[in-house]
Amino acid sequence: MTANGSPYASHTDAETEAMLSAIGAESEAELFDIPESVRFDESLGIEQRGEQAVRSLIDRTLERNDDLIEFLGRGHYDHYVPSMVDQLSSRSEFLTSYTQYQPEVAQGFLQALFEYQSMLVELTGLPVANCSMYDAATALGEAATLAIRVRAVDGDRVLVPERLQEGRRRTLESYLVGHDVGIETYPMADGIADVEALSERMGEETLLVYAETPTVRGTIEERLDAIGDLAADSGALFVVGSDPVALSVLERPADVGADVAIGEAATLGLPAAYGMGTGLFACREEFLRQVPGRLVGASEDASGRRAYTLTLQTREQHIRRERATSNICTNQAWVALRTAMHLAWLGPDGLIDLAEDCVTRPKELAARIDDIRGIGAPVHDRHHFREFVARTDQPAAAVAADLERDGYAVHVLDEHEIQICTTETNEDAIDGFLEALREAAR
Repeated sequence: MTANGSPYASHTDAETEAMLSAIGAESEAELFDIPESVRFDESLGIEQRGEQAVRSLIDRTLERNDDLIEFLGRGHYDHYVPSMVDQLSSRSEFLTSYTQYQPEVAQGFLQALFEYQSMLVELTGLPVANCSMYDAATALGEAATLAIRVRAVDGDRVLVPERLQEGRRRTLESYLVGHDVGIETYPMADGIADVEALSERMGEETLLVYAETPTVRGTIEERLDAIGDLAADSGALFVVGSDPVALSVLERPADVGADVAIGEAATLGLPAAYGMGTGLFACREEFLRQVPGRLVGASEDASGRRAYTLTLQTREQHIRRERATSNICTNQAWVALRTAMHLAWLGPDGLIDLAEDCVTRPKELAARIDDIRGIGAPVHDRHHFREFVARTDQPAAAVAADLERDGYAVHVLDEHEIQICTTETNEDAIDGFLEALREAAR
């Protein structure tokens, strides 16, 4: 590549020729062995540009994005990320590290990941946590395949709430392809699980029962212990979905009988990226050898000092293929590092304060919205976390479209329901949002 063609590999023609000569190749193409059947010989139609032109093009493209104040949630939550997280995680020893295979040069990163695991253990009450999954959806899929491996009695049915984030449902379906295991739903009543209806659907054929708190509609699940009892009675694994902020004030999954806890850890450490995440995964100690991904453990070096290393890696890349539990192995470690940094920055008191705000903010906002003519909030007579559903007399899509024209974004759930999420990052915009909602609801 020439200096004019790429700012990222600024080799002159002479430098390129010298490198090719040193390795005995006549062209860059000789470095690649691409079969004729898959070789692309046409032009991609991408104009060659210099650095300034590329930056200008990117700026123009990004300017086309809608500039909306988001009151969006449903699995993606925007919390303020302290600048300390950006500054420390961007240090070269963290940012350029791939997988920490060599403990002698990665002690700092390994210790941070060990701390991340320890924080999840404390929040979930379960003794084993990995570091980490792609996101909450893949963590749920991994929990299902773990259940297939460890359940004492054969089962061919996974039960999930009838209201489950669509992406999590589709990912779970993908994981179960080829396993001869089906997915069924159980009803919800006023925003939480209908335990009596769930009880009627339980049986020995039930492989796994999944429940969330908060639910996809922002409600706090009130009968997790009863769901755990039903799972235990039928021999099914009980999986609870949550996130680190909520877990600081809600019941620990271990205390309600959960075998596995999953969820989205990137509610801390990352802004709402709508695609980027970090899946948390914690489980009982008896499943230690079945945990997907990687575990960091503490040991001692040759001189007796405390040291950290990757103690368990269950991907086929590292062990015999027939013993592998999963092929999941992307480097989410850097994102887990950011979550650990954010958790450490908050500390126990700060984390609880943030969680308590996630309870009071939606309650106060729902009360103000309920005073608006043509809007009822919240739809569910429950405790909520971050978000809630509101009912609109006008068509919900029209209300959302009016809000969007005024610069605000909400979720449309059905013909007369919208979902609204509030955190510390949009609280300064609430008065303007309420005024816009008042106009849209007329």
